[in-house]
Amino acid sequence: MKKIISVVSLAALLTGGSAWASGYRIPEQSVDSTAKAGANIASADGADASYFNPANMSWSSADTWQVEGDLTYIHLTSVSYTDDRSVAMNGESEKENFLLPTVFMVSPEYNNFRVGFSVTAPYGLSKRWQQPFPRTFSEEYSLKVFDINPTISYKLCDYFSIAAGPRILYSSAKVSSNGVVSRAMGYTATRFMEGDTTELGWNAALSARPMKNMTLAVTYRSEVDLDLEGDALLGSNTQAAPVATGGSVSIPAPAVLSLSAAYTFDKLTVDLTWDRTYWSDYENIIFQYDTTLRNPVLIGAFGAPIVKNWDDSDTYRLGLSYDLNETWTLMAGFAYDQTPVPDATLGFELPDSDAYLYSVGARYRVSEQVELGAGYLYDYKKSRSVTNAIVDGTFTDSAAHLLTVGLTYTF
Repeated sequence: MKKIISVVSLAALLTGGSAWASGYRIPEQSVDSTAKAGANIASADGADASYFNPANMSWSSADTWQVEGDLTYIHLTSVSYTDDRSVAMNGESEKENFLLPTVFMVSPEYNNFRVGFSVTAPYGLSKRWQQPFPRTFSEEYSLKVFDINPTISYKLCDYFSIAAGPRILYSSAKVSSNGVVSRAMGYTATRFMEGDTTELGWNAALSARPMKNMTLAVTYRSEVDLDLEGDALLGSNTQAAPVATGGSVSIPAPAVLSLSAAYTFDKLTVDLTWDRTYWSDYENIIFQYDTTLRNPVLIGAFGAPIVKNWDDSDTYRLGLSYDLNETWTLMAGFAYDQTPVPDATLGFELPDSDAYLYSVGARYRVSEQVELGAGYLYDYKKSRSVTNAIVDGTFTDSAAHLLTVGLTYTF
């Protein structure tokens, strides 16, 4: 099975990810999390608690199996780039559309234990540029990551619950670039990579109920090093044939810490959540090839470490849930999401910026066993102007629309 290696490409691949979260994270994985702008940690009370806060599985009032299946449609708008040096360097990225399925499950209680299981897509990307200058750095970058996460919770007492579980991350990716790497000499370089990898991590959670209507929660997902190795095809107009070689590169999927508090006022539940993503571990990308590159153009384009120097980023989330009656539950949310990408390393693979998230949603109980739900989220990213070794201009119009629909079944 082929696996990814990279150059400028793979470095951007994992970081040039989603345009709907900082870096390449996709926090919204269920109806409730989409409808509440990701503020679904302390307030998680359904089958999706198995992923967002497995310690909350202990507080479930249901003594049955709970299963939830969701499907999220994601639309990424076209990002516009205006260069301050020449209009010939301007460009617009392609619009993107995705469908992401997710599954969650929580068991009945067994002697204060509950078992949970989730399959999610917590990371992802797609960024394509067709204009000559942006295409040199990002003709196409795409990444899919699926997280298989069994968990187990234990209720220590009526006030405290703990949970933990392993994570199995399977990822597949494709990356290509094609452009001029030296305008003075007319040198061009191309690259194409595709492949997959499987890595392991873990997560843990703690929930406390100091009073009847309040829940406090802490969740932590470990850093996972995505060690990719496999094949690459590198070409240049200064050589007769492309170089096909094996190689390897390691990129961290950063740790995430969430602190959350939820309080219920009669029919209204308010969730305040703070996330910190430890992107500062992402300092640079060092790649290795099985074959020594001898062509000076390929060495110049693909032979040097890629500096990133990202910063830890914070996200502040507010989620609201209102039980209108026994049939309808209404939800809404807001979040402010900081970008981890500094000006010095911002590029076309990820023209990221700080974002504001707005969301709404509802759940409808069809019967004692079946519940339907839907959530919508709009992610607006601020315009960003930078000057660095590659970019000298402004990125605008970056945004994302998410629509999640789902069904919950208890038995």
